[in-house]
Amino acid sequence: MSFHRIHHGVVDSTSERAFDALRRGEARDGDVHIAQGQTHGRGRLGRPWHSAPGEGLYASLVHMPSAPGPQPAALPMAGALALTDALDPGLAALGLERIELDWPNDLVAAGAKLAGILVETRGLEPARPHFVIGIGLNVSQRTFPRELLAERPATSLALLGFETTPDRVLDLLLPQLEARLSQARVDPEGLGHDYLTRTGMAGERVRVELADATFTGVLRSLSPTRGLGLQTLDCVREVPLGHVRGLAWP
Repeated sequence: MSFHRIHHGVVDSTSERAFDALRRGEARDGDVHIAQGQTHGRGRLGRPWHSAPGEGLYASLVHMPSAPGPQPAALPMAGALALTDALDPGLAALGLERIELDWPNDLVAAGAKLAGILVETRGLEPARPHFVIGIGLNVSQRTFPRELLAERPATSLALLGFETTPDRVLDLLLPQLEARLSQARVDPEGLGHDYLTRTGMAGERVRVELADATFTGVLRSLSPTRGLGLQTLDCVREVPLGHVRGLAWP
């Protein structure tokens, strides 16, 4: 994959800039839209993503794989694992515990949210699939808005003691992203295993929330194709990832 960096100042959202290029027919596989800041950055379920100018990595990758391409469920896993792969060496050098993944798209360090991944597609055509992989990483923030902290703790690389810049993180991230997207295509089961291991939930009792039910079981496997494999009292149950609304400790 060849990456093409497209730099913006302060925009509504890097993902919106990517979708705008797709609508105009100007997007290329590997385009990376990067912003100094965002006025309408967003996370899962439309939640706002605080995007202070110059303080974070705000980037969206256009991915237009050849059909059939990877399973869509594999792409958030690939993005999250690529970011942990990029950050692990620097944080390890500081003696910090490694980053963990919090289902379905958050990176957590020292018990606080550090980054988020959001994968979107609009008007998906099976013969011409396209995805936008949005990445938001807190880099140099020292403080966060009170309303954000009211939802959950947040942290940044700077607060963890890792002084760097968004551009340097992006330099580390892109090769890892290429490798994980390749894994999503050729070895989705291995990718799911790596993701599950990183959550720390493998072999643990978890609570699974569906649209119309909630149940608990021991999490045995995670596959982009087959979904979650859970050992319940009477059977091993496979739950498609598209049906899972929440996955957490009981």
